[in-house]
Amino acid sequence: MARMPISFLGHGNPMNAIQTNSWTEAWAKLGRELPQPRAILSVSAHWYVPGCRVSAEERPRTIHDFGGFPRALYQVQYPAPGSPALAARVRDLLAPASVEMDQSWGLDHGTWSLLVHMYQGAQIPVVQLGIDETLPAREHFALARRLRPLREEGVLILGSGDVVHNLHTYAWGRKIVEPYDWALAFEGRIRRLIEAHDFDPVVDYESMGEEAALSAPTPDHFLPLLYVLAQVEREDAISFPVEGFDGGSVSMLGVLAEPQRR
Repeated sequence: MARMPISFLGHGNPMNAIQTNSWTEAWAKLGRELPQPRAILSVSAHWYVPGCRVSAEERPRTIHDFGGFPRALYQVQYPAPGSPALAARVRDLLAPASVEMDQSWGLDHGTWSLLVHMYQGAQIPVVQLGIDETLPAREHFALARRLRPLREEGVLILGSGDVVHNLHTYAWGRKIVEPYDWALAFEGRIRRLIEAHDFDPVVDYESMGEEAALSAPTPDHFLPLLYVLAQVEREDAISFPVEGFDGGSVSMLGVLAEPQRR
């Protein structure tokens, strides 16, 4: 089986799940153009908990893990099947790390708000990998590298977060604002490093000073990017199928790595 592409997507505001805009259209286009995966392993910013765990339900529930949004958003369901077999494979690949086979979480909005646009039929099995909040970025990257065989097994590894995610400075409401200078500078620096396949400074993003402190004040939305970059091979082509900022301080940047077309 040909090696699967891998992707990190900025999911932004949960309302994107029920809206049509340039970002959701780009997600839908990506779903049409990627090879059909056998299954999806999603690493979502919104499953950031102590310890390493993987969702192992046969029928994962749709989690509405947010508050204060219109009723229509809470009515969205994404009834994709789970895959206990893939969950067990992930557990085995991550050994000797201790991985809990979780039967209670389901799919949070970091996962389904993207997949409702990418794969509307909800027929592809989906498993979520939790982000262990006790580990530093360097250990997350090393852990994620153990998942590389999944690309050869037809599994799409999808990271869901935001390269820049600062809700304290976010412009709430309908007002359109220009992105902050520090947000543009940090995203631009990360983007250039990724283009150059220079991932060590990305892993050490917290050393990038004030721009990093403002852009990623908590690790949860940045770490899914590292899980995707850890899968990249030197010969992979890297592109950015989604771009832009929401509310001035949330990056919607998407990263795609795929085998070079011959």
